[in-house]
Amino acid sequence: MTPMRRAAAYLTLVSLAALFLLPFLWMLATSLKADAQLFASPPRWIPAPAKWSNYAAALGAFPFLRYLGNTLLVGSLTVIGTVMSCAVAAYGFARLRWRGRDALFFLMLASLMLPTQVTLLPTFLLFRWLGWTDSYAPLVVPAFFGHAFSIFLLRQFFLTIPNELSDAARLDGCGEWSIFARVIAPLARPALATVALFAFTGAWMDFLGPLVYLSDDNKYTLALGLFSFLGRHQQQWNLLMAAATVMTLPMVLLFLIAQRAFIEGIATTGMKG
Repeated sequence: MTPMRRAAAYLTLVSLAALFLLPFLWMLATSLKADAQLFASPPRWIPAPAKWSNYAAALGAFPFLRYLGNTLLVGSLTVIGTVMSCAVAAYGFARLRWRGRDALFFLMLASLMLPTQVTLLPTFLLFRWLGWTDSYAPLVVPAFFGHAFSIFLLRQFFLTIPNELSDAARLDGCGEWSIFARVIAPLARPALATVALFAFTGAWMDFLGPLVYLSDDNKYTLALGLFSFLGRHQQQWNLLMAAATVMTLPMVLLFLIAQRAFIEGIATTGMKG
């Protein structure tokens, strides 16, 4: 690639990144504005002076720490369930030979085409029959039964691992569980980290699930708590943006910390199979 083309590519990437970054920067700027600056014309990107007290006021207006603990609990259990169930299922699809494997795999992929709204009512009726409404069970238990996209992602990564490693382990007397735990899982850490990141992000940002299944406000997650905050403080946009910024920043920091494993897990997936 010539220097001019490389410069044009970088310029295009930077422009697209800035375009996607603008809403976050506007949210951050609004969270630091005084009431008089919210609807100033022309809009002010840099608040002067910055009102850091908006964050204290926003976090004190609703039980932030309680909602944070609830969200971390749901997110942690979701990550554990998703990684365990999807890794085992993906290993079965990628490394084991059994009748009907490919047909069942394509059937699983077909389930990705079903919108959430299609299965929402029957799923809710099932959980209500089990007596799980107003609890975290409907938000957590499904993660222990696998997630189609995560299984697909891990299966594609497992296919890139040479079969000779598994054959050598079998010659040493290892069973399939030992091969999975001692050979495949350590080599698949980037893909497992990617699945964990997706699962935690989905649980952290999930709004529909808590809205449908939770009625006790002491059990609210941050997403649902932010919605209730909006209902009580509709005109205080600076406080709302401060609360939204606090909720968004952990996801940004988590991605920055795990971006190397995330990119490696995505980039090396789908090279085979």
